[in-house]
Amino acid sequence: QGKCPEDGWDESTIELFLHELAVMDSNNFLGNCGVGEREGRVASGLVARRHYRLIHGIGRSGDISAVQPKAAGSSLLNKLTNSVVLDIIKLAGVRTVTNCFVVPMATGMSLTLCFLTLRHKRPKAKYILWPRIDQKSCFKSMITAGFEPVVIENVLEGDELRTDIEAVEAKIKTLGAENILCVHSTTSCFAPRVPDRLEELAVICANYDIPHIVNNAYGVQSSKCMHLIQQGARVGRIDAFVQSLDKNFMVPVGGAIVAGFNESFIQEISKMYPGKASASPSLDVLITLLSLGTSGYKQLLKERKEMFSYLSSELKKLADTYNERLLDTPHNPISLAMSLKNLDENSDSAVTELGSMLFTRQVSGARVVPRGAVQTVNNYTFKGFMSHANDYPCAYLNAASAIGIKKQDVDVFLKRLDKCLKTFRKEAKKEKCVNEVGKSNTSTEQLED
Repeated sequence: QGKCPEDGWDESTIELFLHELAVMDSNNFLGNCGVGEREGRVASGLVARRHYRLIHGIGRSGDISAVQPKAAGSSLLNKLTNSVVLDIIKLAGVRTVTNCFVVPMATGMSLTLCFLTLRHKRPKAKYILWPRIDQKSCFKSMITAGFEPVVIENVLEGDELRTDIEAVEAKIKTLGAENILCVHSTTSCFAPRVPDRLEELAVICANYDIPHIVNNAYGVQSSKCMHLIQQGARVGRIDAFVQSLDKNFMVPVGGAIVAGFNESFIQEISKMYPGKASASPSLDVLITLLSLGTSGYKQLLKERKEMFSYLSSELKKLADTYNERLLDTPHNPISLAMSLKNLDENSDSAVTELGSMLFTRQVSGARVVPRGAVQTVNNYTFKGFMSHANDYPCAYLNAASAIGIKKQDVDVFLKRLDKCLKTFRKEAKKEKCVNEVGKSNTSTEQLED
């Protein structure tokens, strides 16, 4: 049926299945005589075993989705993976998606592939409208494809940074719709930025006949992000949405899924990929989904949502202890932000120092964002880089509840963050103490007492 099984398979069943696929490839035939330049020869037995002897990769030189006659097993693996992944995308909330394929490139390069495909449809276009998100790979994806990003600054609504719909439409009128390749929007992002207003953007794209590409990097794990894509496609135009394999399915980095609602356009993107491709990302995600089954993946999504609520409530308690705030970002379903206003006021370097302290204490993934950072990316200068705005009101710390996170991760993070903040509090008190000594005859010991 080409669907993900409801109950996951055990490892021995998965291995048996992969060995059955492998014996369909010509490099594993007994008595095979290969006289071509690419015959699936592997010098190391360890490498062969690592890939389950599926050596030929996927696709043919002109189409990543095409079947290889001498690699029936690898071709079947490719077709099955794309079919199973499509089933999971529907299960996650985008029920009207019609086609998808796994591409052995991470999200940034996969977005570039989408833009290059659109180039042939809109030869006059040279601009891409991009509501600002301070993440380098999605910005570079447009530059690498040879287009000029037009940065649309976000608007501050409460603590949240949201899409400036009026600015997008004004820029379309200024530049001319025919000169714009597409709108490049984002769902999953670091708070206090929240997912773009996909429905409004999709309607604008439909009205002006402009393509719409969505960067859904780690949005598959969020029912809210997937709902936005589904609604955007229902009321307006979304041509393709791209998501990472590692962030959504807990596999090694190196693969992404390009999906959409127009089957022929998604096929066009797959045909734009030059040459054959590595089967490793497809193999990794197929093994993972067969082992989880739909019930296992649903359970992971449920646990992630529960951990988001837990992280949110516990981080708020900690913020209150230090006279800080958990920023109010209800439209962001994955990432949270806690203000670091007091830390920022006490020292210019304290915010970045906190980030270093957390990293040396083996807390990975937490981001500290100071005010006023300036970063130049491909000759474009961003003020307030990492905060998605030129001048966000305060410095802050990010933490996310992503798929696979456990209660222990949250508890250990909060404990270590608490210790770091206590250190800063002690130093601030000591400094205040020394200043008081300078103003009076009271000894340091008396003040400490």
